Amino acid sequence: MSEEVTFPPLMTGDAAGPGQDPFDLARQKAELGVDAGLVVYDLGADTLRAALVLAPEVPLAQAMAMLPTCGVGFQNALGALAPPEVAVHLDWEGGLRINGARCGSLRIAASTDDPAAQPDWLVVALELPLWPQGDGGETPDQTALYAEGCAEVTAPRLLESWTRHCLHWINRWDEGDLKALHAEWQGLAHGIGEDRQQAGLDGTFLGVDADFGMLLRDDTTTHLIPLTTVLVRD
Repeated sequence: MSEEVTFPPLMTGDAAGPGQDPFDLARQKAELGVDAGLVVYDLGADTLRAALVLAPEVPLAQAMAMLPTCGVGFQNALGALAPPEVAVHLDWEGGLRINGARCGSLRIAASTDDPAAQPDWLVVALELPLWPQGDGGETPDQTALYAEGCAEVTAPRLLESWTRHCLHWINRWDEGDLKALHAEWQGLAHGIGEDRQQAGLDGTFLGVDADFGMLLRDDTTTHLIPLTTVLVRD
């Protein structure tokens, strides 16, 4: 797509070249010292991919809140553009769900995996299928944006909306408004109160702690699974 994309103040865009993965490219640029606020993106024919470079000035354990923050930003962004009956929910580890089916994901990487260390950079990446692969019958639990009544939502406008809403919630987080962020995410979270497996543990997903770590209750105790366990480390 060649349509121009406009980003909010403090953010700049960089279109990935042919064959380039925005997530990989954003991490490479972050390693070289690019300023926070860079958005590397690829508006493909059937997939929207984008990666946002951030530099939270807190230890990684707290900075991981950028993953759910950008998830809330996505829901707000699509909610502003899609028909009102389209429902978006968020998996704890970054998965996105539209009308109950899996539809893309968010991933996160950082310059360190030490929860107590302040990362030099952090990258949150969005990957969203626009068109379904095949007839969809083989993967009924997976969907794509345009299969869910969102045909009028163009990739450039959704990318613009995502970055604006992410910036809004990042600013609120930076100002210490964690209560609002937690409340917004909690209302969108998928699977709370349900049994699941995570990090090799089985139990009931009770919710999250202050740093969005998963609280997983089994027959004897409640386990805390830090959000750092979902970091992409390759």
